[in-house]
Amino acid sequence: MKLLVCISQTPDTTAKISFSADGKEFNAAGVQFIMNPYDEWYALVRACELKEALGGTVVVLNVGPAANDKTIRKALAIGADEAVRIDADPKSAGFVAKQIAEYARNEQFDMIFFGKETIDYNGSEVGAMAAEYLDLPYVSYASKLDVNGNLATLEREIEGGIEVLEVNTPFVLSAAKGMAEQRIPNMRGIMAANTKPLKVV
Repeated sequence: MKLLVCISQTPDTTAKISFSADGKEFNAAGVQFIMNPYDEWYALVRACELKEALGGTVVVLNVGPAANDKTIRKALAIGADEAVRIDADPKSAGFVAKQIAEYARNEQFDMIFFGKETIDYNGSEVGAMAAEYLDLPYVSYASKLDVNGNLATLEREIEGGIEVLEVNTPFVLSAAKGMAEQRIPNMRGIMAANTKPLKVV
């Protein structure tokens, strides 16, 4: 099983946010950045759990500058096997989705994971756009995922209940609360992360 987890870097929720004098640009000076929690706690951890249970490979993908490499290494420490950084300015959701789709198109991933949204923009757009570019089924806000061969069963909360969906691989999903529990990297994982491949394209 080959799994792709798309991760983004966001300001820490406790960071003091400011903007340029004209109010048009975010001022990153002195801001602590982290992996987007929805990408980390739910998408990445669930992908690692599936790999550990069923075998396979977890690849993490980030669109951004070299400054994001520290965040990407954390994903490797949590359990991803390899990482790819697309060296580009993530200037819009559509642009990021296009970059992800162009990379993933010929890689034959069984599942492509996103967090349900980023905590800075809260757009919930990139996963759906990437799925459209790839012409793959998309399940949003999934809170549970089980896999049996090529068939995946997903649950998501809807108004008044739980919706259960079945979809064949390959497909794209966005992960919400309930998909997995936060995993803290241990020392072995942190040391191993330094030797795992991080490819820049």
